[in-house]
Amino acid sequence: MVGVRPAAFSTAAVLLALIAASSASASQRVGLNASGVSVAADGSGKALVTFRSRGRVRRLLAWGAVNARAPHPTVPQVKLRLRYVGGARIADTCRPYDGPWLAWFVAGCRAADGSYWTLQSWQRMLPGRGKRPSPRLAAWELRLSHWRGALPEFVVKLDWAYRRYHHLYGWYSYGGHPIFGFRVTRAGRPLDGYARNVYLDTRNSGYGRGWRREGAFLSQRPNGNFCWGFFPREGRPPGHGDRYRATVIGPGVMPDMFWESPALGAYDRAHDQVANQEQRQLAGNSRYCRPN
Repeated sequence: MVGVRPAAFSTAAVLLALIAASSASASQRVGLNASGVSVAADGSGKALVTFRSRGRVRRLLAWGAVNARAPHPTVPQVKLRLRYVGGARIADTCRPYDGPWLAWFVAGCRAADGSYWTLQSWQRMLPGRGKRPSPRLAAWELRLSHWRGALPEFVVKLDWAYRRYHHLYGWYSYGGHPIFGFRVTRAGRPLDGYARNVYLDTRNSGYGRGWRREGAFLSQRPNGNFCWGFFPREGRPPGHGDRYRATVIGPGVMPDMFWESPALGAYDRAHDQVANQEQRQLAGNSRYCRPN
């Protein structure tokens, strides 16, 4: 998957008040439909992000967090502090980015302490079932992360549901700890700094040509596992495509993770039995994501 996106749209502004008020902890959203993105960092753990949005140059100072905590019901997740600083400058000691490949990458650098500041941009808010988005929902979010060491583990596998629908399952973890949340809405919207949705896209499906959003779903307690069946929903056909991809926001202030694969072919009973057994182990005593 390419790491950069086309030139920025001109229809949406950076929502400064919303960004400042956000309580979620993750790779943090710092802008919408940004172009000309760059990042500089000094030796004290601060970074300066510069980008253009809706005809204006924005400069954002970020500090105060690195990596992620394991899920905890009462201890908040780490979170970057953000402040727009107008024409401020920073004593840049950051070296060119030399870290692992990241999907949706637009800018990054390696700080003097060995940590990385990275920016990714992707369309998180697209509507599901292949529906056409409004300009607001089609916005490209610019997301900032600060991290060092190993990346999260985001594993996705394919099988079938009821022997005829495409199906996927997998797990999400960081530092040996499953990633899941403690508070979410009925619709699956995270209400704490730990819950994470997986955003799934399908290519050349019954929804039309090219990539379309299939849906989004949570990684589950207590094992960080997840699953999705490409069933008919909301009067729409199954979203079977020739390729699938998934993006998930990083835990804490880690980068956003990505997976992509061609679709499976005809039903294979032996493959499905192995996959079903793995899903039973992942689900444990949870009622979610048990094979069918």
